[in-house]
Amino acid sequence: MGTILPMRANSVLRIAAATAIIAACAGFSASPSHPAGPRSGASATRAAPDVPAGTTPPGCSTAIASAPSLPNVRTAVLSVSGNPFGVAATADGNWAFVAVNSSVAVLSTTGFKPTLVRTIPVQGTPEGVALTPDGSYLLVASGSGAIVINVALAESGTANPVVGTLSSQGTGAIEVAFSPDSNFAFVTLEDSDEAAVYNLAKALSHGFGQSDFVGDIPLNVAPVGMAVSPDGNWLYATSEQTTGSQQGTLTVINLPLAETDPAGSVVTSVDAGCGAVRVITSADGSDVWVTARESDALLLFSASALQNNPANALVTWILVGEAPVDMALADQGTRLLVANSNRFNVQGEEADIGVVNVAAAAAGQPVEVGTIMSGLFPRQFALEANGKTLLVSNYASDQVEAVDVTGLP
Repeated sequence: MGTILPMRANSVLRIAAATAIIAACAGFSASPSHPAGPRSGASATRAAPDVPAGTTPPGCSTAIASAPSLPNVRTAVLSVSGNPFGVAATADGNWAFVAVNSSVAVLSTTGFKPTLVRTIPVQGTPEGVALTPDGSYLLVASGSGAIVINVALAESGTANPVVGTLSSQGTGAIEVAFSPDSNFAFVTLEDSDEAAVYNLAKALSHGFGQSDFVGDIPLNVAPVGMAVSPDGNWLYATSEQTTGSQQGTLTVINLPLAETDPAGSVVTSVDAGCGAVRVITSADGSDVWVTARESDALLLFSASALQNNPANALVTWILVGEAPVDMALADQGTRLLVANSNRFNVQGEEADIGVVNVAAAAAGQPVEVGTIMSGLFPRQFALEANGKTLLVSNYASDQVEAVDVTGLP
């Protein structure tokens, strides 16, 4: 039987699943700079069995898909002292890092249930976290840029593993991505409608300063999620809205060009549903998945069409659970897990983790395999190196959850 989460003991899992692949939902604050769609107090509506799909992005909606609960999936929960946001797992499978209020929690992941080893105090409010591709540094989105932490020092317990801070003129840092060689870092600035580009290699070798900041990539309203294509040529970024519209966007960026000319690096931007908040790619880079939080939808784009025929890049979309946020691919890419956050407390619905059949979803079919119990407001995912354990930050119930993703139906 799966572990019953402390704040959900009598919960009945009712929401649907979604499919997609990675790397947070928009920053959660008492007074968000970019208000979301009209969700508060609304009641969700069950979708008909035949979920609509097509090449026109979905509009704003509270309709969701249905899926059975999966009570036999093994889970375990670690309580933390604060609201966990970003989570990242090391390639050796031994460690994970979680942004929690004004600190970064260092977790041991040698067992199935993570354990808290220590915390690292940091300035500001840490949000998204990401490890450089070479595993040497952890970047923590905060304020106008990112805090840089030496991973080896953090693991060993050295008193101050923070080596510097990347900053810009923008505000609302929320997610981090990297060039494949780890030399450049990209940070979405949710409140400034752009992504900052930093020469991380220069900062590490010559000291942190204003010259580390390369420039800004112009995006649409409230940018959040980012993903880098496996070949390193493209950076994808989601924005929750466009000016005067609740329709969000997926922006395609020439990554090598962004390292030298951020302002001129945008290739195209396409509509991606209301409240587009996260984006991931398939392992071969051919598919690009986006969660549209205010559409309760998962969108599939063709990567090649995004570059060559953006008007026809949307392959299909399906309804999933309530207010989907982060995604992760599991079981060799055949299952997509989605954080159905129920962030806006829609009446009659609860948060959970949806499990989607990727092949069926690509065909536009209603294919929620089932749902896994989560805490409140599951926000970010990190798949451990063994591919068997998914770490989830349950933001509103102060938990880090481990989910056994082997043997999913």
